[in-house]
Amino acid sequence: MHLTVLSTGGTIASTAGETGASPTMDGDDLLADVTDVPPGLDISVEAVAQVPSFEVDRETLTAIGDRVSALAAADATDAVVLTHGTDTMEETAYYLDVVHRPSVPVVLTGAQRRPDETSPDGPANLRSALLTAFAFREFGGVFVAFDDEVHAAQTVTKTHTTALGTFQSPDAGPVASLDHDGVHLHRKPQSESLHVPDASLEPTVYTVKCGGRATGDLVDAAIERGADGLVVEGTGVGNVPPAAGRAVVAALDDGIPTVLTSRCQGGRTIPIYDGVGGGARLDEHGAIFAGSLPSQKARIALTLAIDACDGPAEIRSLFDEA
Repeated sequence: MHLTVLSTGGTIASTAGETGASPTMDGDDLLADVTDVPPGLDISVEAVAQVPSFEVDRETLTAIGDRVSALAAADATDAVVLTHGTDTMEETAYYLDVVHRPSVPVVLTGAQRRPDETSPDGPANLRSALLTAFAFREFGGVFVAFDDEVHAAQTVTKTHTTALGTFQSPDAGPVASLDHDGVHLHRKPQSESLHVPDASLEPTVYTVKCGGRATGDLVDAAIERGADGLVVEGTGVGNVPPAAGRAVVAALDDGIPTVLTSRCQGGRTIPIYDGVGGGARLDEHGAIFAGSLPSQKARIALTLAIDACDGPAEIRSLFDEA
């Protein structure tokens, strides 16, 4: 089985420096630290970026996607492992799943502790990703392997700034887990995301977070800056304070596609409540409900949907199918 390790930087490849930590190690360096590489793997290594993941911009993400897609389409590649920083790992995983939906397993992994820190977790996570890629060789889709769990791109999110078990899938749980006996499936490995092929990240989408007493100033500012779409993170099942609600309604009435997410980590957004900023009222004006997608993934989905769809109604239908 041939597997390609694509390195992009991140904590797993970073070491301390005079002005702070930064990526200094390449994929060969990372593999050299993995003991007991699973047998039967023919591994090649490439670098597609060398950045901390908070610096992954549109061009870098597109380049990662293009290379993953090319590898997945090649007969010589049976799986891809992508080493990546944890800050935006879930966004990269989701983008790859939505746009490229690879026919081979693509497994992302990284580390919470650098190689030059005490008890680095990168080598174990990389080994888990290799084991997962081998175990999932008959399946396609994008996954995150981290701290002995494997999560789907659709559901995975980073839940803690420093804990080793930071990646979780609220409500859904992991696709698989790892122990001394190998990889154990909890459900079928597959893409669980909506599919928007051949879409670009060109549209401009702003995210506005709303808590108690929030006004509509940031919504108005985003529109004034030429937003093509908005993601509004509300409370509970998808509600915002009245002042923010009036601004959201104005944006919707002006034809700006607007997706409602929740600041809660679990559960779905649902149009239930009346009132100026209630979800039911916003639904009447055409708001799009993100379901269980968090804001960071909803922003990617909306950006791609704006590029691929013909107007808010088609975008809303796409989200309804997710």
